[in-house]
Formats: sequence, C-alpha cells, structure tokens
Amino acid sequence: MLPSREEWLAALEARHGKEAQARFSAATVAVCGLGGLGSNVAIALARAGVGKLILLDFDRVDLTNLHRQQYRADQIGRYKTEAMAENLGRIAPYTELVTHTVRLDRDNAPGLLAGADVVCEAFDRPEQKAMLTDVVMEHLPSACLVAASGMAGFGSANDIRTRRLTSRFYLCGDGTSDVAAGEGLLAARVMVCAGHQAHMILRLLTEKPQP
Repeated sequence: MLPSREEWLAALEARHGKEAQARFSAATVAVCGLGGLGSNVAIALARAGVGKLILLDFDRVDLTNLHRQQYRADQIGRYKTEAMAENLGRIAPYTELVTHTVRLDRDNAPGLLAGADVVCEAFDRPEQKAMLTDVVMEHLPSACLVAASGMAGFGSANDIRTRRLTSRFYLCGDGTSDVAAGEGLLAARVMVCAGHQAHMILRLLTEKPQP
C-alpha cells in the first residue's frame, strides 16, 4: 500500500526541513538527456521530492546502457522517457512527470523548457551541450543551467567538482576526461558526476549557490 501524499511529505520534511522541502515541492526541473547522467539525476531529484520533472530524450533503452543508466533489462527497446517515467512513478509517486520524446534543438527547446527553474544538461555530444547552453542563457532568463563535462575513465572521483561559471551557469565534472578518447565509462564515476549535478540543483532551489 502506498503512503498518502501527506505521509510522504511529512517524511521528506523530517529529512530536509520544512522550508527546504517547500522549495523542492514547488520547483520544476528539466532533465535534458536520460542516459548515465540524466537518469541518475532524475532519480535523485525525485527522491528529494522535487515537485515537477520535465524529462526529455529521443533515444531508446539499449543493452549497452544498463551498466550505468537507471533502467532494467526488461525495459530494453522502450523509449527512455517512458521507461524513466515508469521507474520514477514507483520511486516517487507524487512527483509530477512531463515527458517529451524528442530531440531538442534551438527551435523547440525554448518552448519545451519553459517554466523550468533549473535545466540539467546531460547530453553526450558537445554540439548538443553548446546548443542547450545558448538556449538557456538567451531564452530562459529566470532559469539556471547545471551542465557536465568530464566523467569518463578510471581517474579519481575526487577530480570531479562543481564550478560556478556565471550566476546562472554551473559545470560539474573533471573538465578533461572524454569517452571518445577511449577512457571508457564506469557507473561509479558517472554517478559521482550526476550526484554533483543533482546536489547543485537542490542547492539552487534552496537559494544556496556555490561560492
């Protein structure tokens, strides 16, 4: 039997404090890309009780995703938006979920991301990252962007950190490692970077930005 909404909220308030939880519950966060970073970020935010998540991805779950992404083997072949919404619905049944199974571009992104307090960039390709940064900075003046760069390889997880680039733009990662250079992707290190992103988003929602 599911706990009631009131019981759910009371449990979150007991862990986060009433004021912080009120901000989480009232917030809307867009997660752009639901791979190794985005799937882990979405779960962390849902567990924190963020009120509304906008989930965006065009891809389907593949066997090669399962070593680091938050999907199940029986979800292979399904759209990531649908599979992630199913998983989040079981984890945090009172979080509002909006899914867009679409490839974001400069034309559709402003409308799809409208209303988000924070946008999480969790793409693989540099050109997608640059596009989303431009869209948020130019078209969403009230939103913050939390992006990632560098989480591949066997390097120390302590090299992954969060940097403030502007008052609205934060970057997580080691800034150098790249799977394209043959460094590989390990679930643990990807999840560390995703944890940085999720935690920075929660800090922004409580108005405690990185120094």
